[in-house]
Amino acid sequence: MRFSLTKYGWPEVAVFPALVLGAMVVCMVAGVLYLSIWAVISIEVILTIVLIWGLSFFRDPYRLCPADKNLLLSPADGGVTDIEVIEENDFLGTSVLKIGIFLSIFNVHINRAPCNVKVERIHYKKGRYENAMNPESGRVNESNALYVTRTDSPEDKLIVRQISGAIARRIVCAAKEGQELSSGEKFGMIKFGSRTELYVPARANVKCLVQIGDKVKAGLTPLVRYEL
Repeated sequence: MRFSLTKYGWPEVAVFPALVLGAMVVCMVAGVLYLSIWAVISIEVILTIVLIWGLSFFRDPYRLCPADKNLLLSPADGGVTDIEVIEENDFLGTSVLKIGIFLSIFNVHINRAPCNVKVERIHYKKGRYENAMNPESGRVNESNALYVTRTDSPEDKLIVRQISGAIARRIVCAAKEGQELSSGEKFGMIKFGSRTELYVPARANVKCLVQIGDKVKAGLTPLVRYEL
């Protein structure tokens, strides 16, 4: 199985392993003088686990995304924490179905486009760093919203929001206004635990395919289907 790291992880992908490996060397040298062999082994094992986790956080697995144009795919890996119908008057101007996804520190953190879209506008908002498991965090936390339009029929407006969590401190968004993204295409990530939300117009032909508690994967799991 191919293991690759995301380009969105720089510079952490380079700096973090170097720091951990440095700590392992220091522990090995100092431990011989001041610690028992079992203490040194225990610390080295812990640091090795931390190193493996740090690298796996930035993993970028290959995914073959479904080609069904009637599907909206999950924009993130994680667990569905909330599904509700709310009013969104800024961009969609109508009642919308909002699906919130919490990404733990063990999930792949790359964000993907839910379908073929054109990026109309990107809006970054400073905010707090509340626990991303709480749906309220989507309102008060640091966030970055992609306002997009489907390039397939129906040409609905959608919103994908990247939201920082209690640990996350950096949102990465490589998408540009005016850019077209294909379904499942990678456009960024949120570092170290976060939340992603999808907004779609709430209509009779829009069917939600997930429930609260479901585990989803970006670019693979269908969240919504347009029924003909």
